Parts: sequence; C-alpha cells; structure tokens
Amino acid sequence: MEKLTIKSWALDDRPREKLLSKGKTSLSDAELIAILIGSGNRQESAVALSKRILQSADGNINELAKLSVEKLTLFKGIGEAKAIAIITALELGKRRQLEIALEKPKITSSKDVFNLMQPVIGDLEHEEFWVMFLNNSNKVLAKAQVSKGGLTATVVDIRLLFKRALELTSVGVIVCHNHPSGKLQPSNADQQLTRKIKEAGNTLDIKLLDHLIITEKAYFSFADEGVL
Repeated sequence: MEKLTIKSWALDDRPREKLLSKGKTSLSDAELIAILIGSGNRQESAVALSKRILQSADGNINELAKLSVEKLTLFKGIGEAKAIAIITALELGKRRQLEIALEKPKITSSKDVFNLMQPVIGDLEHEEFWVMFLNNSNKVLAKAQVSKGGLTATVVDIRLLFKRALELTSVGVIVCHNHPSGKLQPSNADQQLTRKIKEAGNTLDIKLLDHLIITEKAYFSFADEGVL
C-alpha cells in the first residue's frame, strides 16, 4: 500500500488547492501543517497525521512550537526534514508576532498620540483627518487617513471610520486632525463632528477615547480639556 499523498485526496481535501481557491484563512491549523509535511504515512493522510500531532500538543500551536525534532520524529511519517520544516515555520510565526507586538505602540496619554501623529500631519499646509484604532490594551492596531481637505475643513465619512474599526475588532478609537493655521481652539464643526463620532461609537460599543487638534508644535486634546 502506497503512502496517502496530497495528490491522491479528493479535491476538497487538498489544502494547497483550498488555499489557492479560498485563501489562507480558510485553512485549519492541521491543514497548514499538512502542506508543510506534504504526505502522511501508510495508514493516514497528511491532514490526519497533522491533526494527531496537534492533539499531542492539546491543539495549541504555542505548545507544538516547543516540541523538539526528536519528539516530532516519534510520529510515523515524520522524518527529520519534516520535523525541521514544522519547527522552522512555527519559529517564523513566533518572530512575526514579536515584530507585530513591537510595532504596536501603547497609548497612555494624549502626548503619546501627538508624538505619533505630529510627524504625519503637524506641518501640512492642508487639513487631514486621521483615526487610530486601539485594542483593549490601548495598543495601536492601525492608523488611517479618513479624509483630506483644504485649509479650513474636511469631510469625514463616519460609516467608513467605524467599518474599519469593526474589521480590526477595535475597542477604542482616537481621532485627530491638523489646523494649518496654527490655531488650537476647536471650531463648531470640530465639536459637532466629535459628538457624532462619539454617539456612533456608543451604539457600536467602540469608545471614542480622544480627539486631538494638532499643529506644528502643540496640540489640543478634547479628553484632557473635558469637552469630549
């Protein structure tokens, strides 16, 4: 009896084809590992073998990453090369997560927001409106320009703002825009927009944490001033 290779499976059971047709997020952990090892053994497919390997680590990728080459090669069908492939892939994933964590600054005050955004919009000659999306640890998941306008005003689509927040599963947002004139006092339009964003966030359970007006050398924080 020959090994059950990926080529011998039904089309729907082939993780490589599934990745190409449905995208990488459609694959289970076992299917991703199956692509790494390529084939199983005489009794089980690569996916079945991968499931068994995962089960030995309580289905936990972090626990699987702790297994040595020696422990992985105890599984029938896993030689040294396949064990090394699994360890290498998990180590790359671990390093990627570390880099992502390092790239996510934590916001502890309005000054942190100013330090991040002043280089982006502080000295522009036109007005731009930006939003920062935060997780429950107040770390920045992403930041994005919502609108770009003239010297006096911008048009902000609040629906698009919160669409992105929902996509990122953000629990809080901080918005900011620049005043090319250098004036820090919020306009009536600024205050109305802030209220609209706050109300929309309340409905979606996504908190508006602050709104900053940023100039080249200073900023105004709605939260610090108690007008949020």
